[in-house]
This record gives sequence, C-alpha cells and structure tokens, in this order.
Amino acid sequence: MRQTPLVVKPEDRERLKLFRSKGLHHARELNRAHILMALDRKIPEATIQSMLGVGRTAVWRTRSAYCERGLDYALYDAPRPGAPRDYQTDQEAKVVALACSQPPAGAKRWTVRLLTQVARKENDMKHISRESIRRFLKKTSVSLGAK
Repeated sequence: MRQTPLVVKPEDRERLKLFRSKGLHHARELNRAHILMALDRKIPEATIQSMLGVGRTAVWRTRSAYCERGLDYALYDAPRPGAPRDYQTDQEAKVVALACSQPPAGAKRWTVRLLTQVARKENDMKHISRESIRRFLKKTSVSLGAK
C-alpha cells in the first residue's frame, strides 16, 4: 500500500526531539511523537505499527491531526468535560454535620438510611440517594457507630 508522505516542519521537529527526551508524558503522547518522527523519516507504516505496537488507525489519526491542526493537536488529547457534580460541597457539609449531631428521638445512632430520610427533607437534596450519602461519609471518614 502506498504511504502518504508527511513532512514535519523544522521547528516542530525540534519540539518533538525535546518532547521525547525530557519531561513526563503519557504513553499515548509519546507514541504519537514517535509516530510523527518515524513518518517524517519515511519509515513504512507497517514497521511503525509493529515497533510501537499500535494499530494503523493510530498512525492515520496522528498524521491527519498533524496535517489538519498542527503539533499540539496531534500530540495531546482534547480535554473532556465530564459530568457536572450533582451535589456541591456545602450540601456534603450539611450531611456530615448531620451525621455528627445527635440522632433523632427513638434512634440510638445515625444510619445511612436514617441520614438519607432526614437529608431528603432539605430543599436542595430532595432526591439524594443512600449511595451519595454513603460516599460523602466515606470521603470524610465519619464513623456512624463510634462514640
């Protein structure tokens, strides 16, 4: 199969040399740097794939990312937004403060289920789950049974 040639700009070539020799980088980023340098040296794709242990799509995507948007786009992953937090720190603090307070009348101690019932009476935590309460307490290492 015919290989599409890639010529790396001289300033990018210097950055790639420094990138490969200095600093801490993710393995994917180093592989991409190696791919770009190998393509610049006109090493066949099959050889690059076998030496780096990557698939041909990794080589194709790295080449096209460099050609389309430049070196930084080819080396680094795009940031991922992630899901927004359901409960903020002030809500977590309310649950922890509640767990540290006296249990309601008729209960010897707080349980996660009892904390969930009381927390759901707050306006901003109407639909909070038992698991969320448990994670809040685990994060702050609050022990419900110790006195």
